[in-house]
Amino acid sequence: MTASPPEINRFRFDKKLWDSFIQIAQPYFYPLEKNSLWAFSGLLIALLMDVVSLTFFALVGVTKLGAAVLPAQFVDLVAKGLVQQVDAWLQSPFLGICALIFLVGAGVFAAFWRKIRHRWLPWLMLGGLIFLLFAINGINVGITFIARVLENSLVAKEQASFWQFLGIYVLTLVIALPVRGALSYLPLKLGLLWREWLTDDFLRRYFGNRVYYRLDSNSADTAVDNPDQRITEDVKAFTDTTLSFLIQVFDAVLTLISFTAILWTVSKQLTLGLLAYAVIGTAISVLAGTKLIRINFDQLRLEANFRYGMVHVRDNAETIAFYQGEAQERRQVRDRFGQVLLNFDRLIIWNTILSVYQRFYDYFSRIPPYLIVVPLYFSGQQDFGVISQSILAFSQILGALSIITYQIQEISRFAAGVNRLGSFEQVMRTVERTETDRNRPQISTEYGPLLRLVDVILETPDYRKVLVKDLNLSLADQEALLIVGPSGFGKTSLLRAIAGLWNSGQGQIERPSTQDILFLPQRPYMLLGNLRSQLVYPHAPGRFSDAELLDALERVNLRYILDDRPEGFDALEDWSSVFSLGEQQRLAFARIVLSRPKFAILDEGTSALDVANEHRVYTLLRNLGISYVSVGHRPTLCDFHETVLEILPESQWRTLSADEYRAQQ
Repeated sequence: MTASPPEINRFRFDKKLWDSFIQIAQPYFYPLEKNSLWAFSGLLIALLMDVVSLTFFALVGVTKLGAAVLPAQFVDLVAKGLVQQVDAWLQSPFLGICALIFLVGAGVFAAFWRKIRHRWLPWLMLGGLIFLLFAINGINVGITFIARVLENSLVAKEQASFWQFLGIYVLTLVIALPVRGALSYLPLKLGLLWREWLTDDFLRRYFGNRVYYRLDSNSADTAVDNPDQRITEDVKAFTDTTLSFLIQVFDAVLTLISFTAILWTVSKQLTLGLLAYAVIGTAISVLAGTKLIRINFDQLRLEANFRYGMVHVRDNAETIAFYQGEAQERRQVRDRFGQVLLNFDRLIIWNTILSVYQRFYDYFSRIPPYLIVVPLYFSGQQDFGVISQSILAFSQILGALSIITYQIQEISRFAAGVNRLGSFEQVMRTVERTETDRNRPQISTEYGPLLRLVDVILETPDYRKVLVKDLNLSLADQEALLIVGPSGFGKTSLLRAIAGLWNSGQGQIERPSTQDILFLPQRPYMLLGNLRSQLVYPHAPGRFSDAELLDALERVNLRYILDDRPEGFDALEDWSSVFSLGEQQRLAFARIVLSRPKFAILDEGTSALDVANEHRVYTLLRNLGISYVSVGHRPTLCDFHETVLEILPESQWRTLSADEYRAQQ
């Protein structure tokens, strides 16, 4: 867990980062398939066409309404040009063109409806967000003209005009409040829905085809570290930041268009100088941000490693206490925390450098408007209100052009998260493809009523070592097989192959279907849930009645666990620490009683049981008519098996009857 994962060698803003972003972001809005990016892009353009058309119709309606109800003086001073332009539009084909644009956009959505019919809500909410951005930018532009008239009224000492326009200004702010509220609510709600969908998609793929098992995320050289953090924290950060940044970028574009027109009428030199200033500042920020991506990526990984170390101690507290390993565990956890601090120190340094640069960039940007606009006022070319209007327009445009400069830390953290999710998605896709990859030999699996192995050559998943060679055996109905041999010779690996977890090698395995097999490891899995959930696992809790659960407990000599639990089967505890290993193993046999599989696989599943309870549970399997394969070392296990498979050195093996094997011991 402490080694750096070999997933991303270079951290930068490039096509690989963009491809990762599209692979994660697009499926919520449009399914991934061949040439789907073009379709997705076309739908985005169609959405923009529809929203722009609707915004135009709304602008025409609001302008005509305002001209009818607002004071004529206000309309003449603030929106005279807009009213005249709207009247010109109404007398031209422009209105019909906008209607046609809307119909074309709607037609594109109709053409792709079969693909997006289950995704209509995110498109509707995204369109609503864009419309609200248009609305709030229109309000902001209007506020600059109202502020200009207010200041001119003050300079001219026109008291009646000042109070009249102040009232209109307050009314404008009141109208803006619900728009701002909706603009705050919609991205949060869409982000929540997007996170729910994306998390479900990752969980479906993570648990599908046992990807969670094949990833082996706890290995030191794993391709993906801490998948839990990627599915929980990184997905949330991705959806929240994507929408936030999308809103900021689109708002910046609208702001740039709206206020550049205002600033251009005041001073062309100021507008061009502002563009050059912002471009240079952004370029410097992007260079620094490339370094921050790597540091933020490492910080996410190291924080997850530190948290995992603490969780590992919690999950193994009793074992550590028995070994008196507190000092060693503290050193290991402290070492992980030390790496967190060391990397965070680098993050502090780079963030400080960027913060100083951003402050310099921000402070220096306030001087040019005064240098250029104030002389125009002194010379009589502009009125006093133009000064505040141009300064406001300048700051709005600068903010729009400098979005990367001001947000580079957030963008770098976002890019690091995209890299982590992108690499996770890519590795899951690779594992999914491996299931159907036939470039390497694989053990074929056939489903049948009995267990039969034909010419099986079992290898490790990396194909570096042969564990068992040319294995042939069959198990009759209700027959039991005991697998024995020295540790490390492949006994458990053979069980994995029978269960379908490993298929590296050659030959054929015939076995009952997965639904008819139940696996009992040496330490049974105790899920997070009540006692009922523990007993019926992996089935749903409502599948069995309380009477059936009670019967299962009695059969495995666990009836007493209900005596001091008034909640009964609804009792909720940390069962892995409450039950001893022997109780956990008997509870696993209770699951067999309830599930009634045709076949059971026991990997030292009775190692913690006394002889009496071991005899009890194996007799139970016999009485239920279940065939089973066991791995174990106890001589008493021969009493419950007809055949013994002994794994020998050099990948060899032999089969004996239980009596023959017992005689040799």
